Amino acid sequence: MHRAGFVNIVGNPNVGKSTLSNLLVGEKLSIITSKAQTTRHRIMGIVNGDDYQIVFSDTPGVLKPKFRLQQSMLEYSTGALVDADILLYVTDVIESPTKNQEFLDKVAKEKIPILLVINKIDLLKGQDELVKLVEQWKELLPSAEIYPTSALVNFNVDQLMKRIIELLPESPPYFGKDALTDRNARFFVTEIIREKILLTYDKEVPYATQVIVEKFDETETSIHIMAVVYVERDSQKGIIIGHKGSKLKHVGIESRKDIEKFFDKHVHLDLYVKVEKDWRNQENKLRAFGYIE
Repeated sequence: MHRAGFVNIVGNPNVGKSTLSNLLVGEKLSIITSKAQTTRHRIMGIVNGDDYQIVFSDTPGVLKPKFRLQQSMLEYSTGALVDADILLYVTDVIESPTKNQEFLDKVAKEKIPILLVINKIDLLKGQDELVKLVEQWKELLPSAEIYPTSALVNFNVDQLMKRIIELLPESPPYFGKDALTDRNARFFVTEIIREKILLTYDKEVPYATQVIVEKFDETETSIHIMAVVYVERDSQKGIIIGHKGSKLKHVGIESRKDIEKFFDKHVHLDLYVKVEKDWRNQENKLRAFGYIE
């Protein structure tokens, strides 16, 4: 008997969904920063065993949209409720359990198995705090199985994985048994560069950026990449480049290190910056950048 299923990971921003997703998949497929809205896409990671296949989907944090881009991000999250065999709702010990009640109400109506992951329990002072939190969540999601975890220190993630495998429906695999993800190489290059931008710049600037790989020439030993960082205003372009190109150079160096690690090849990376005014609200640009199908 072979089991296979779609396990979709949802929740509010900054609760550790991507860290947990990477742990469960065993590879860093989702970029991680301490900033909200780091994940913009729905990213699949595939785990294969002899008699099972799990298709994990990491999704953007649920938020009230201010831009057309954020509306698209919200659609990835709400869409994840529709096509899941198992739902992982991730929260943490910091956020209020009733945050984003509207989305939580939708989760509560689901008939599929729901595993509620209370992340970051390493931040709690004692067992009493955890007991109180578990009781609150039992009232909000009475049908959910609750798993206190710490993705940061890999606590209780093995037990969570074991339960996911038990809950998988009987099915042939959906992807080849050697598959890791449904995304192509260029996608991971853009995500690595975007992670470095999020880590390097402050305030609104990193959120106004989009990275597009214009050239990806690969040989057996090396890859030559040319990528463009799009921003919304001329002033943002200056900030991204920095004094005498210092900031952009730093992003390029840090990105190249991680790209080389990801592909295990020597990488030559050229970065350029262009202005595309108000791209986050332009449907044609969002379509071209892969946010709208």
